[in-house]
Amino acid sequence: MDDLRIRKIVVAGGGTAGWMAASALAILLNDPTVSIRVIESKAIGTVGVGEATIPHIRYFNRLLGLDEAEFLRKTKATFKLGIEFVNWGKLGDSYIHPFGPYGYNMDGVHFHHYWLRHQNQPGSAHVDDYNLVVSAAKAGKFTHPKTNLNNSPLNTVEYAYQFDAALYAQYMQSVAEARGVRTTEGKITKVNQRAEDGFIESLEMEDGEVIEGDLFIDCTGFRGLLIEQTLQTGYTDWSHYLPCNRAVAMPCEMNGPPIPYTRATARDAGWQWRIPLQHRTGNGHVYCSEYISDDEAVSVLKSNLDGEALADPNFLRFTTGIRNKVWNKNVVALGLASGFLEPLESTSIHLIQTAIARLMTNFPDRLFNEHDIEYYNQRTLLEYEQVRDFLVLHYNATQRDDTPFWNYCRTMELPETLKQRMDIYSENGRLYRHDNELFGDTSWFAVFEGQNVRPKRYHPFINRLSDAELDHRMTEMRRATQKCMDAFEDHSTYLQKVMGAR
Repeated sequence: MDDLRIRKIVVAGGGTAGWMAASALAILLNDPTVSIRVIESKAIGTVGVGEATIPHIRYFNRLLGLDEAEFLRKTKATFKLGIEFVNWGKLGDSYIHPFGPYGYNMDGVHFHHYWLRHQNQPGSAHVDDYNLVVSAAKAGKFTHPKTNLNNSPLNTVEYAYQFDAALYAQYMQSVAEARGVRTTEGKITKVNQRAEDGFIESLEMEDGEVIEGDLFIDCTGFRGLLIEQTLQTGYTDWSHYLPCNRAVAMPCEMNGPPIPYTRATARDAGWQWRIPLQHRTGNGHVYCSEYISDDEAVSVLKSNLDGEALADPNFLRFTTGIRNKVWNKNVVALGLASGFLEPLESTSIHLIQTAIARLMTNFPDRLFNEHDIEYYNQRTLLEYEQVRDFLVLHYNATQRDDTPFWNYCRTMELPETLKQRMDIYSENGRLYRHDNELFGDTSWFAVFEGQNVRPKRYHPFINRLSDAELDHRMTEMRRATQKCMDAFEDHSTYLQKVMGAR
């Protein structure tokens, strides 16, 4: 068995995906007999525009043993409590998809059912009044979760980060190299395959060096040098569900203290992101080229910047979808090489993180058991489909009919998995979480309610309560939630305090 162990891991491409993989593998394998080598070409560069994350990144940082204060300083990061969506349901609408829950579940029934009944009573409060992180985000405040307070809303605070992607990749590189990962700078000019089975055998560099490997991690971006150009794996196109196919990014100067949330504003043929960092604001316009030209897209972006632009427009072209096999032979694709789901819900880095975890669970020997590979690909596809459905919901659950783009989104054919969820919720407000999927009932409810999708009924159990009892419970819940706001501080002040702590 020992003779079959993977001894040489080659990561083709650096960037966020490559350095996350290298650092995690070095720590998790913790084996000096296994060499990990990252090949990165500065001439090719990386996409480097994804700057927002979701709470799961904190578990990845903990795995790497990272100090949060140092992480914040090195990546110019800010805290993130959720995403504000503007103009998605109707023009003029806005709502926040929070990381923390609404209220409390009671008697085995989700909170939103109680609220759906209560909101029909006179003087009922807006659903945001029951969500601590929404209230904090609106007030520009932040605090860490108080894990010692078991029965307090302060124990439910969830947060992520907004950071400079280029600085994050550099930071991950330093983490990886400190753990023995080797770096090779240069271009790959040839990929050599074994004649008998097509497995990748080695990579030839521009300077003539031949780099052999047992396991290859493809982090070469959209082009997929190993997974696609060499192995010709194929790609499943989801652009009929998610029609945006281009993006233009442009950072700008800050116009005030950074807010603790990301903003996604729907435009005529797509949407615009706004991500506040310590030193600048990240901006981008994701759009469909069928409905708007590149020049028009840049014009829309520039006219909606908060401050002076700090760089020229950076254009990206993409096709939403996934490789037919994310793991093929002895190549595992990560990041953009594995597929692409637009950054509407900040899932790109999370999908890299879960792919690394899944690889460790199914880590191969040099026989590369096909059953493990098939299972890995099935689970990856399921995860992508679940995230895809959640993204499609944002586009389809709209009342906008003011542009051809939104007319298409509102009337487009839906995946059957999403259609079933929407049909069930529209009838009786029920939400289900399958296979430990990423987005749970809080997330789905936030989008449904935020985009004006109100069910006909709610859970029948709630009718056991009198109006007076329901009103009492909701009032006390709201009071407790709002009282917890006293524990929050101004976001910028809190951020500086955390970074100053050594």
